Amino acid sequence: MRVTVDQPKCVASGQCVMLAPEVFDQDDDGTVELLTATPAPEHHDGVRESAAVCPAAAIHLADR
Repeated sequence: MRVTVDQPKCVASGQCVMLAPEVFDQDDDGTVELLTATPAPEHHDGVRESAAVCPAAAIHLADR
């Protein structure tokens, strides 16, 4: 899995950080920060759920 984020689209809801804190963080303004673009397999479910619930559709996933 490869993860990318569209930071300008981010609305700082923080759902991604709550669901996959090993992969996502937020800067001082609340905007998503990607900690790793290639998360370990044990984090894939959280990353998929983060992408699904992101209100701005700012998280994009691709198969490697």
